[in-house]
Amino acid sequence: MSSNATDNRSPLLVWSALAIVYVVWGSTYLGIKVAIETLPPLSQGAIRFVTAALLLAAFLVIRKGREPFRMSRRQFGGAALVGLLLLTGGNGMVAVAEQHISSGLAALLVAAVPLWLVVLRIAFRDRPAMLTLAGVLVGFGGVAALSLNGGGGTADTTGIVVILLASLSWSIGSFLSGRIPMPSNVWAASTVEMLVGGAGLAVVGVSFGERLDLATVSGRSWAALAYLILVGSLVGFTAYTWLLGNAPISLVSTYAYVNPVVAVLLGVLVVNEHVTVQMVLGGLVILVGVALVVSTERRAKARPLVVEEEVRV
Repeated sequence: MSSNATDNRSPLLVWSALAIVYVVWGSTYLGIKVAIETLPPLSQGAIRFVTAALLLAAFLVIRKGREPFRMSRRQFGGAALVGLLLLTGGNGMVAVAEQHISSGLAALLVAAVPLWLVVLRIAFRDRPAMLTLAGVLVGFGGVAALSLNGGGGTADTTGIVVILLASLSWSIGSFLSGRIPMPSNVWAASTVEMLVGGAGLAVVGVSFGERLDLATVSGRSWAALAYLILVGSLVGFTAYTWLLGNAPISLVSTYAYVNPVVAVLLGVLVVNEHVTVQMVLGGLVILVGVALVVSTERRAKARPLVVEEEVRV
């Protein structure tokens, strides 16, 4: 009886965790959009990731003492580099871009990260399958369509360029994370990534002249920042990490298709963002390309080309 109960509960737990990843990571684009209404974009990212890192570190120390943080200098350096690429470069530029483009368009363009990963593999003389290359061509066709006309909306060139650079930085960080020394404990690795990435955002923010005036920050922006820290960085990451050990990667990787859809819908429903026909068509082309890449790589039993989202935007 106990065994049957466990068997029946497992699919429910898997789908519950998957629903969290779908909604939480899809909603972080909206969370950033609301947070930067009155918070400087780079500073809010610094506060978010440093706070999340300290909370995660405290949790690990309470549960397991200092053991998770035993790592070599090379492992620490690897995690620090990945944190700078994923968070300082990737997440930071997403926040900057969302000052100029809608959260939905940002999510659709970031969805092309698995396509960039294939390009990086080719650069390192790996030979993906022909269907993978076809998926890359299809997906980048959608990226080009959205980039050249801003999705048919009011997006400006600055936002488009910055979000494309953000997705490239995130892709490089994801690509390197499996090829350089990293801490053996995934939680400790994420703590280092968030701490260093957040510190990097603070330094860049100050260098670009950002000033945090607490008196001008709205309660709405503080609430969005709290959501990004507690739900976006901690709950979403916990659910994703649990899924990696308890569900097929083919199922887990479906977040790459669902997150942009969630982001677009929330942008429309919560902040009345305008969605054009060009955005819908371009987004669908990108998602078709991503689906072709991920499904082909899965069948080939290659390393999954999903973003290693320890702490997703």
